[in-house]
Amino acid sequence: MHEDLLLILGLLLVVMMLVMLAQRIKIAYPIFLVVAGLGISFIPGVPVLKLDPEIIFLIFLPPLLYEAAWYTSWNDFWKWKRTIGLMAFGLVFITSVVVAFASQALIPGFTLAMGFLLGGIVSPPDAIAATTVLKGLKVPKRTIAMLEGESLINDASSLIVFRFALAAVITGMFSVEDATGQFFLVAGMGIVVGVFGAHLIYLIHRYLPTTPAIDAALTVMTPYILFLGAEHFHFSGVMAVVSGGLFMSFRSHEIFKTGITRINMTSVWSTLVFVMNALVFVLIGLELPDIINGLGENTVMEGIRYGLIISLIVIAVRLLWIYPVAHVPRWISKKVRKDPSPGWKNPLIIGWAGMRGVVSLATALSIPVMMNDQQHFPMRNLIILITFVVIFVTLVFQGLTLPLIIKFTDIGEIDPILPSHEQQASIRIRLDNLAVRELNEKYISNLETNSLLENYKKSIQNDIVQQRSHLESLETCTNRRNDLDEYHKVMLNIFSEQRKELFRMKREKEFSDDEIRKAESHLDLNELKITGNKYM
Repeated sequence: MHEDLLLILGLLLVVMMLVMLAQRIKIAYPIFLVVAGLGISFIPGVPVLKLDPEIIFLIFLPPLLYEAAWYTSWNDFWKWKRTIGLMAFGLVFITSVVVAFASQALIPGFTLAMGFLLGGIVSPPDAIAATTVLKGLKVPKRTIAMLEGESLINDASSLIVFRFALAAVITGMFSVEDATGQFFLVAGMGIVVGVFGAHLIYLIHRYLPTTPAIDAALTVMTPYILFLGAEHFHFSGVMAVVSGGLFMSFRSHEIFKTGITRINMTSVWSTLVFVMNALVFVLIGLELPDIINGLGENTVMEGIRYGLIISLIVIAVRLLWIYPVAHVPRWISKKVRKDPSPGWKNPLIIGWAGMRGVVSLATALSIPVMMNDQQHFPMRNLIILITFVVIFVTLVFQGLTLPLIIKFTDIGEIDPILPSHEQQASIRIRLDNLAVRELNEKYISNLETNSLLENYKKSIQNDIVQQRSHLESLETCTNRRNDLDEYHKVMLNIFSEQRKELFRMKREKEFSDDEIRKAESHLDLNELKITGNKYM
C-alpha cells in the first residue's frame, strides 16, 4: 500500500512538471496528460496497479460532472438549449448507434450490445479539454457556451447509454421498448432525487452556521451524496449530480455570501479537478500493460487499428451532424432566424472541438472485470484500449490543430456582446448606485454622525463619476483600447512591486504577518479585477 501511494505521488509530480512544461510552450495540458499516460506504460519496472472498476467510477465521475454543472452558465444554457439538446442527446445517440454497428461489423466476436457499450463510452466530448485548448484564443462566446452546455448533458446521456448497454452485455437481454421506458424513468427520477437532495444541501449552507472550510467540504461531499442517493433507489446518479449541480449553481449567490468562501471554494475545486484529471491518465498508464497482456486473440496493432477507425467515425459523425443542427432550425423557424447566423465557421470550430477526455477514460475503466456468472467480461481490455486510442487521437490531433483552424477562419463574435471592461464598468455603476440609495434611504441619520459612512458615500459617488467617464471615453476615443491595455500593464507592474515591498516589510518585522497577508489579499483582489480568471 505504501509503495503504491509513493508511486502515484511520484507520477503525479511528473505529470505536474509536464503540465508546467505545457504551459511554457503554450499547449493545452490535457494533451500532455494523455501523452504522459501513454509514456508511463513504457517505463521499465513500473508496477501494474489494479483498482476496483466501481471505485474508479464512483471516485472520479461525480465530482467531475458536478464541477461541469456548477460552472455552466444557466442563462447561456437556456438561451442555446435547442442546439445543446440536439448535440447532447441527438449526437450522443447517433454516435452510439453508428459506433455500435460499425464496431460489430469491424471487430470479430463483437456483439451489438458491446458496440453500444463502446459507443456510450466514446460519444461524449470533454469540456475541460476543449475549453483548455480554447483558452486565450479568439472564439465567440456562443461557441464556449454551447461546448460547455453540451458536455454537461452529453456526459449524462452517454453514461445512461453505457449503463443500459452494460446491463445488456451482462444479462444477454435487450429490448428497445423496455430500454426506452426505463431510460425516461431512470433519468427523470434521477433529476427528482438530484433536485431534492440539492434542496437539503442548500438549507444546510443557507441556515446553519457554516464556515468557509465547512462550505468547501460540503461542496466536495455533495456530488457523492447525490450520486449514491439516486443509485440507492436504482435511478440515474449521473442525472442526479447534474441536476443538483445546476440547482446549487443557480442559488450560489444565496448560499455563499462572503468573498473568502467563494475564493476558497474555487481554489479547492480547481485543485481537485486538476488532480483527478491527472490521476485518471496516470491510472491508465499503470493499467495499460495489464490491458495489453489481456487482449487475448486480439493483438495490440489490431486494437490500435480499431481505435483509429472508431476515431475517424466519431469525428466524421460529429462534423456531419453539427451543420444541420446549426442551420436546419433556421430554415424552419422564423423565431430562430432572429438570432445572427452561425455561418460555416462556428459549426466547424464546434465540430472540431469534439475531443474525448477524462469522462470517457473513467467510464471505460469502470467496466467490471467479471460478470455475474464469474466469467471474464468479454473484450474488456480491447474496449479500454480502443477508448484510449480515441482519446489520444482526438486530443492530440484535434487539440493541436484546433488553434490553427481558429486562426484560419479568423472568426469574431457572432452575437452583439459588450466588451468585458464595459460590462464591468456598468455593473460597478449599478452596484454603487444601489449602495448610495441604501445609505440615503435607511442610514441617513448614521451619515450625519458617522464620518466613516460619510466618507464611504463620497468614495462611491466619486467611483460612479469615474466609471461613467470611463464609459463615455470608450464611446468617443478610438485609441481607448490601447490606453486600457497600457493601464492594465502599468497596474500589474505596480502590484508586482507592491508585493515585493510587502516581502521587505515581512523581513523587517515591523508589521504583523496577519496584516501583511491581509494587504496581500487586497492586492490579489485588485489584480483579479484586471486579469479575471485568466490565470486560475
